[in-house]
Amino acid sequence: MRSPLLSLPGAVPAEGADEGVAAHYGDLFREQRRLAAGQGFVDLSHRGVVTVTGDDRLSWLHLLLTQHVSELPPQQATEALVLSPHGHVEHALYLVDDGTTTWAHVEPGTQQALIGYLESMKFFYRVEVADATADYAVVHLPAGSIAEAAGAAAVRETPYGRDLFVPRGELAKLAEGWGEPAGVWAYEALRIEAHRPRLGFETDHRTIPHEVDWLKTAVHLQKGCYRGQETVARVHNLGRPPRRLVFLHLDGTEETLPAHGAEVRLATDGPDGRPVGFVTSAARHFELGPVALALVKRNTPLDAVLLAGTVPASQEVVVPQ
Repeated sequence: MRSPLLSLPGAVPAEGADEGVAAHYGDLFREQRRLAAGQGFVDLSHRGVVTVTGDDRLSWLHLLLTQHVSELPPQQATEALVLSPHGHVEHALYLVDDGTTTWAHVEPGTQQALIGYLESMKFFYRVEVADATADYAVVHLPAGSIAEAAGAAAVRETPYGRDLFVPRGELAKLAEGWGEPAGVWAYEALRIEAHRPRLGFETDHRTIPHEVDWLKTAVHLQKGCYRGQETVARVHNLGRPPRRLVFLHLDGTEETLPAHGAEVRLATDGPDGRPVGFVTSAARHFELGPVALALVKRNTPLDAVLLAGTVPASQEVVVPQ
């Protein structure tokens, strides 16, 4: 779904998973600085929007998600996952309930698969699940922004800013009151800096929540049963996930960033050494320079210099050994 904000001056369309919105508006670092200072907004209207209504919506979602939501207060934002029976991450939901409707935004193009799963689990519960992507768009206002959220149907207030669910037909008009736009490249650079995982980037078909630090934000370890909970509990008690997320400071002399999926090796083993992981996301940060996130084997030495593709990189711990 192509955003009307791609008609704004300087807009350069994003590609791949973020197709449909702007990658940047002509000045990547300036856009990052504005977001870091609490100014401007990010068009995330390519993301999927799912709503759940009905009297049983929270108690029903509580049975299906990794997060404790049965008593979720209105307007309180949270994150949750849907896991496979073996505990692998299948969906990531960014939720808020307004007292009558639970709103969630999800990765672009994943909403239909999520809705299919939710529909299969309705049984006798009084719930209605809908794909609201055609009617509502997601917009991000950074932390510290004083822009008004007037016109939003729902708002997720998080430490990183506010996610607005706005009527898609009013997106262009409402954007006039949010300041200067920033593209998803700027948003992604700040996400990587904050070590926040993203489905389809920091995850593959084998990912469990422990590996990417989702236990902190998207998993409630004291709640009752849900699909995949046995794996979550077992690995948490053993404390030994097979892989771990790391933050990489990349050598700034390289002209290109390592691509998603680029193999990570120990620098001492050279470019022909055995891979110990892969790059999940990479960006150019306005202060830190080129940075990345990577998934590496749990026993990779914490102080080891790595090669991300062909780029030397030092690592910061996100998930401990």
